[in-house]
Amino acid sequence: MEDRNQSRISEFILLGLSDQPEQQRLLFFFFLLMYLISGLGNLLIMLAISYDTHLHTPMYFFLSNLSLVDICFTSTTIPTMLNNYISQNRTISYAGCLTQVFFFIWFGGMDSVLLTTMAYDRYVAICDPLRYGTVMTPKVCALLVGVSWFWSYNNALTHTVLLARLSFCDHNEIPLFFCDLRPLLKLACSDTFINNLIIYTMGTLTIILSFTGILISYIHIFMTVLKISSVRGKQKVFSNCGSHLTVVCLFYGTVIAVYFNPTSSHIAQQDTASAMMYTLVTPMLNPFIYSLRNKDIKGALRTLITKKPGFTL
Repeated sequence: MEDRNQSRISEFILLGLSDQPEQQRLLFFFFLLMYLISGLGNLLIMLAISYDTHLHTPMYFFLSNLSLVDICFTSTTIPTMLNNYISQNRTISYAGCLTQVFFFIWFGGMDSVLLTTMAYDRYVAICDPLRYGTVMTPKVCALLVGVSWFWSYNNALTHTVLLARLSFCDHNEIPLFFCDLRPLLKLACSDTFINNLIIYTMGTLTIILSFTGILISYIHIFMTVLKISSVRGKQKVFSNCGSHLTVVCLFYGTVIAVYFNPTSSHIAQQDTASAMMYTLVTPMLNPFIYSLRNKDIKGALRTLITKKPGFTL
């Protein structure tokens, strides 16, 4: 019995949203449609920004990177879930699970840091417009994005390496449709003190610093807006910031609901619903939020869709 309890498992079971075959078929088509909409929407945003030279500015450079990250983020979890539904097999290998955790943390962290970078860009543009061209140079923008990728990569690699040193014994059921760090630590039968320490330092630091950076940027922006006497001027500022604020609220609202609630308050169904929001729903809505509230993006998309055949980007 002791040997069996300490035997290392080779795969995990993703419980997902339902174990009923009829419901799984409906969920398959539902999530496939959402995944395709998300991928196509973000791809169109990237193509529109690349195609229209008027959008070759820091703000749209960061937005293009955000769209790329959202495509990667959804592709980390959704294809596995779709495959599990269509094959009626809810298992994922140990190596596959750790790989999914790595990319999930990497692209999730990128989303967080990029949203902060975009807030800083809006801060400089609104609060110090005369120096915007000298502050947000192409070199600085590339450096900010490069640091975002590098920091998020190191964060993900650290968590994954520490996770790989743990032992998993009998229990291998994950109450989500993808491998996430928090439920995996609950399944470990070895000491997770270091893992939790890193989560509450390096991991939490990323989220808190990112959110604090956004908060400070918008405090300065709102203080600047209050000094604007023109109603039209205020509306223009809010129009420029409204899309970004909406995405920030969607992303951080669901992340905080899942990861910053007391452990005892977590309910599997609520965690799954919240996870769906920031892994699929938010990346799917981002292109609509930015395009519907932005006449430049709408114009670029209209031109891209109606451009003459044979034109190459």
